[in-house]
Amino acid sequence: MYFSGMYLLIIIAFIFSLWAQFRVQGTFRRWSEVRNYSGMTGYDAARHMLDANGLYDVAIEPVPGALTDHYDPIHRVVRLSEPVYYESSISAISVACHEVGHAIQHKEAYPMLVLRHRMFPVVNFASGIAPFLLLAGFLFSSLNLIGLGIIFFSAAVAFQVVTLPVEFNASNRAREVMVSEGYITNEEERGVAKVLNAAALTYVAAALISILELIRYILIFTGSSRDE
Repeated sequence: MYFSGMYLLIIIAFIFSLWAQFRVQGTFRRWSEVRNYSGMTGYDAARHMLDANGLYDVAIEPVPGALTDHYDPIHRVVRLSEPVYYESSISAISVACHEVGHAIQHKEAYPMLVLRHRMFPVVNFASGIAPFLLLAGFLFSSLNLIGLGIIFFSAAVAFQVVTLPVEFNASNRAREVMVSEGYITNEEERGVAKVLNAAALTYVAAALISILELIRYILIFTGSSRDE
């Protein structure tokens, strides 16, 4: 009965994740149709925000696709999807400034971002091997392999949890600068909040699913241990 409840929670979390994906896409499209008062494109807003924080050497590049925006800490480049880079919508400057928020975090050595960067090499390896260890453990009824798989999977879950404050902090930085520097009006802040909050939900949903999956594996492991 307990495992049935856990499966139900995972299904609900998965549905929530799908809803979050649809919401972020729909919200981005909705506010892509609203031109911001300042007339700044995503590139303009990003460049202004970078320069205002002394990040003159951080480049901005357009990349193909939709919602492919990201900050590259290795090459110190803000990469904006073409709709964000070229357009002057509420969505465009919201996403652009969010990514610059990560660049500012990098400059200031924001603790959670530093932690995420340090975790990445380990998590990259752990997330790749964990599914194979768990699968092998279940196939061969090996508690040792299942336990090892859980340890590696825990690292991936921890990475997703650490990502949450990083993303929320970048959004908060973006909103504060956009209002204080006049990129948007106070009335436009509602649209900015909707775009950034919708994006944040996708990270929350991903972390929630991973946490529930980890709990399920731990319950299976502890249940099998008691049976032996």
